[in-house]
Amino acid sequence: MDQPPPSTDTDSSSVVEVRCYFVRKRNALVTRGQFGPVFMDYYLHAADHGLRLPETLDGMMKEALVGVTLHLASKPWNEEHAWTVNFHEPKANFFVTGDNRNARIAGRCFTENVRLDGAQLFYSQQVKTNEPVRQSAVEFAGGSFLRAVEQFYTQSEQRAGRFFEHSDEDYVFVSAQPQCDMEWLENLDTEQIRALDRQEELSLLETRTYRWECGCTLEKLYAALLPHARRDMDAVFAGDEVLKATCPRCARRYFIDREQLEAWVAARN
Repeated sequence: MDQPPPSTDTDSSSVVEVRCYFVRKRNALVTRGQFGPVFMDYYLHAADHGLRLPETLDGMMKEALVGVTLHLASKPWNEEHAWTVNFHEPKANFFVTGDNRNARIAGRCFTENVRLDGAQLFYSQQVKTNEPVRQSAVEFAGGSFLRAVEQFYTQSEQRAGRFFEHSDEDYVFVSAQPQCDMEWLENLDTEQIRALDRQEELSLLETRTYRWECGCTLEKLYAALLPHARRDMDAVFAGDEVLKATCPRCARRYFIDREQLEAWVAARN
């Protein structure tokens, strides 16, 4: 496992602190965090960019952030993970991503051009330093994001993982490790989770922090447009002087000025 990245947090109120425990005699890993600060930053981001989801999808978006964060906290420091999850009911695609190397998480919900044929699919991509990209796709049932992650764990990770809401915005993820007491894990309920520190022997392994931050910039969008702009700038702008664009990862809105893009492209030619 690589060493953790240096801390860049200047405002502790904007991060979720995830505590990682090993459950002795049960051989399970517990990751737990209070997500209020991350949810607040997500809502501020949504308000800034005119993003508003129906209540059900909004709840699923928050579950997506919980799922990827607690999953990340159980992984080595040199990994980045991205999930694209297709739901038929409610009709939506969710993209959520997180990077342990810079402790950032982000995501968005798509409600247009949602595939409804075939099974619901959970696509996963894992990027690890100096290793090939690992990808998987599994089918899942139901309309809950956290239950979808649990099915992904069973099929792709090939081990059990279960999510619980300890209290308001306080979530716990328990995942099986080698020689896990599976009967105990499969029969856990919320009341047992709330009494876990009294009923089980827990060892604190580490504490991690994550913040909502996509990392997208106008220059990154310029770079994505570069081959198209070089080929046909007129087609990119379709007769307009300003191009409206959104980040595919977090839906942040950008307004790209043609003159500025032309100057940026010319500098690279």
